[in-house]
Amino acid sequence: MFDVLTSAPPILLVLALLAAFAVAVIALRIAIKLAVRVGIVAAVVLAALYAVGQLELLPGV
Repeated sequence: MFDVLTSAPPILLVLALLAAFAVAVIALRIAIKLAVRVGIVAAVVLAALYAVGQLELLPGV
């Protein structure tokens, strides 16, 4: 497998690394957006439970 990578022209290796970097950056951006949205939803749900006095429904609270 390493022979294939080392025998490729340098421009192809650079393009492959650039593509891998772009995919990683896009995946990270999507993960961050998803985490923020989940956090906002969790905060709203906890605030609603607190407002109606139903926090005892959650185990450990």
